[in-house]
Formats: sequence, structure tokens, C-alpha cells
Amino acid sequence: MSWTLAARAQKMNPSVIREILKVTEKPGIISFAGGLPSPKTFPVAEFRAACEKVLTEDGPAALQYAASEGYGPLREMVAAGLPWKVDPAQVLITTGSQQGLDLVAKILLDSGSRMLVETPTYLGALQAFTPMEPRAVSVASDDEGVLADDLAAKAGQGAERARFAYLLPNFQNPTGRTMSEARRAAVVAAAANAGVPLLEDNPYGDLWFDQPPPAPLTSRNPDGCLYLGSFSKVLAPGLRLGFLVAPPAVYPKLLQAKQAADLHSPSFNQRMVAQVMQDGFLARHVPTIRALYKSQRDHMLAALEREMPEGVQWSRPVGGMFLWVRLPAGLDAVALLPRAVERNVAFVPGAAFYADTPESDTMRLSFVTASASQIDIGIAALAQTIREALQAQRSGQPAAAVQL
Repeated sequence: MSWTLAARAQKMNPSVIREILKVTEKPGIISFAGGLPSPKTFPVAEFRAACEKVLTEDGPAALQYAASEGYGPLREMVAAGLPWKVDPAQVLITTGSQQGLDLVAKILLDSGSRMLVETPTYLGALQAFTPMEPRAVSVASDDEGVLADDLAAKAGQGAERARFAYLLPNFQNPTGRTMSEARRAAVVAAAANAGVPLLEDNPYGDLWFDQPPPAPLTSRNPDGCLYLGSFSKVLAPGLRLGFLVAPPAVYPKLLQAKQAADLHSPSFNQRMVAQVMQDGFLARHVPTIRALYKSQRDHMLAALEREMPEGVQWSRPVGGMFLWVRLPAGLDAVALLPRAVERNVAFVPGAAFYADTPESDTMRLSFVTASASQIDIGIAALAQTIREALQAQRSGQPAAAVQL
């Protein structure tokens, strides 16, 4: 049998992170690679009770086909929990916020369409957008996020105008950076003036450590933005539930794309989440996640200060799950990875997070799943790997190739 693949399929590539996670299955590996929430935060007892209650009181409906928009009470909870006025009719429950990215790509992107992304940006979003064959344009970014002037300069005009700009304002994946209040105001104004919608992805916004981030971009221009949220980081990723908030102009088409994709997200999971979220559970639960992740971040920052050789730089995120490392000039994180794995530590090379012109001297470290002792051991091993690479660089030895 001869199979002819669609042109879009030829452009699909495996997730670098997923491939690296296969490496981390080796016994003894300390992984700073995955963007996995800590399983210590999963409210197992609450879900056990919710499961019993849902099956006892609403079992047939929970196990039946349901409306594509999502479970009504859950949509109402989502709308009520957002810091601007949202009609529940604008809320679409998705099978993870990753599906939200896919749906937006399907209704807004054509082959060759311009879209704007941060530098660097979330790899999973690039993968979701790629099948639609868009032209991703990287917008210059700094420690406060995307630069408003460069966004305006790259917005395009007429048929070349960008279909949207994809942004993660809070504790960004991969860098951990957060947009300031002033930058948010400037970016929203620049996008509105250029006629470019914003796609705001906010899976980490509740994971702040000392103070909450500024108001969402969408709250400043609801008709010009799409907003993605997730239950994965505050409850459990295995449920695969997220949500999308859309203005009336595009909601019907998103709903049609959702119907075509999977009819609806799991009815049982939606009812479980709605049951767990009753009586203000998240207000009690999320602070425990913040406390754990802040402690983990502090431990990793201390280990980096203690172990890393001169010339290595890293971010100091004020929330979320990741920090960003820049290696001394000339070092390649992709080439460094197999050497690190030999020392039983893994990370994600940063080059995969760039839509164009990758910067090979960067890496992403997750601080939320490893224990304090694992962080100490893993960062020490990573630092030694970097020192050896620097020594090899000075002596003119070739870099190793990565095998995934």
C-alpha cells in the first residue's frame, strides 16, 4: 500500500520535549525537562469524593454525550472567576488548552497567513499552528515580554496583516518572564491600532509567588482578544480540560471547529471539576501549590548560584514553573544534552522554542517536580557538564551530537 501524505503532514515534527521525556525514563535520571505539574499538588481525595457524588447523583448524564459548548455550571464558574465581565455563553470548554490553540489555528489561519509570536515562544503552540501552514513572525522581546513597537512594525497591512499575535503574559513558557503593567497597556494599544487580534494564553497565571500579575490583556480589549485557560496546573493535567473565552464574532466558528474535532470534552471530567471547585476549593488549594513551587524555585536558584561556572546566566521568575538559562558564548545546549544525560540529568534545549533564528545557547529548566535533594544533585551535575564543555571549547575539541 502506498500512502500519500498531505503537504501539511510533511511539515509536522515530533515534540522535542516529548522526545526528551523518553530519555528521562532511564532509571536514575533527574529531569528538569518536562512541564509537568508536581503530582504532590493533585487533590486525589477531593476527586475521589467528587467521583462518587457525580456518579451517584448524575451518573447517566455524566456518561452520556453532551453539548459541545461544555457543562453549563462549569462554564458559569469559569466566567465568574475571570477579572472582567464575561458572559458564560462566551466560554467554550476544551480538551485541554492545547485544543484551544488547535481550534484557533483552524478558524483563523490559512496557508501562508502571517501570525506573530514572542521570542522565544511556547513550542506546543508552534506545533498546534504548523498544520495550518502559517508564516510565523517572531517579535522582538525582552525581560518584560514582547516589544510593542516591534509588534506594530511587524503587524503587516491589508491581506498581509497578521491574523493574530500569540502571547503568554504570565510566567511565560519557556522563559518564566512576566509582562509588566506598562508593557501590557502598550501591547494592547499597539495591537488594537494595527488591527491585530491577540491570542492570550494563560495556563500559569494563578501560580504567582508573592503578588498576582497585572490584569489580563483580554480584560483591556475583550472584543479584540481570545483568552485560553487551563485546569491542568491548578487541579490535574490528566483530566485534559481547559477553556477558551471568545467574543461573539468568532465564537460560533470555534464551536463548529470543536464539534468537528471531538463533539465535546468529556462530560464526566467536566462534572468532576465543577464538583471539586464548589465551595471555594481553589481559593484554599492553589495557595498550597504556590508555596510548594516558590520553595522549589528558591532551592533551584540557590543551587545555580552555588554551582554554576562564571558566564552562565538565568532568569528569576516570580511565578510559574520554569526558569531560563543562557550559556556562555559558543556553547550549544543541544550538544550539551547527551553529556548531561550521561550524568543523569536532563533539560530542554532552548532552540526548539524559537519560530525562527534559534538561539542554541539557551535551555529551559523546570523546578516543580524534582525534590530539593534532586535539585541539588541535578544542578551540580549540570554545572559540571557545562564546565567540561567550556574546557573542551578552550582546547578546541568538537561538540557531541544529540541523539533522541
